[in-house]
Amino acid sequence: MLRDATPDDVAMLQYWDTQPHVIESGAADASRDWAQEIGRGSWHDILIAECGGRPIGVLEILDPARDEDRYWGDVEPGVRAIDIWIGEAGDLGNGHGTQMMQLAFERCFADVGVHTILIDPLVSNTRARRFYQRLGFREVGPRRFGHDDCVVYRLGREEWSLRGQRPPP
Repeated sequence: MLRDATPDDVAMLQYWDTQPHVIESGAADASRDWAQEIGRGSWHDILIAECGGRPIGVLEILDPARDEDRYWGDVEPGVRAIDIWIGEAGDLGNGHGTQMMQLAFERCFADVGVHTILIDPLVSNTRARRFYQRLGFREVGPRRFGHDDCVVYRLGREEWSLRGQRPPP
């Protein structure tokens, strides 16, 4: 299940940013002001994944064409970018990430104007890169974001649909 992050989640998000596996994945940012980011705008959703009522991870979905920070640069309308991470190391490898991504796909493609989802794992994060490829993402190529060497991947609506998913009516 996904729910909107609230100010009550700030301490947990800050704690997860200190976890070695989150830092290693490139998802952590100790300078990030979660309190300011939650509820930032309709172009940026911060969602908490829960399993049995227990928070297990974070999923961010943003519209890069409307992103105030211009992280992705100039991006055409109809694109969404995703960041995902599991908060506790003990929750890794249990299928939570796959379930979170399936919910993200459904959420993104529920908007008929969305045609592409982007994701940008670190070049060094081979586990995440294999994960995204298994989900149907195709490599676009390397790109440097700030100080991070990443690989950009994309998933189009058509590829998602061909994998047995069905866009909502």
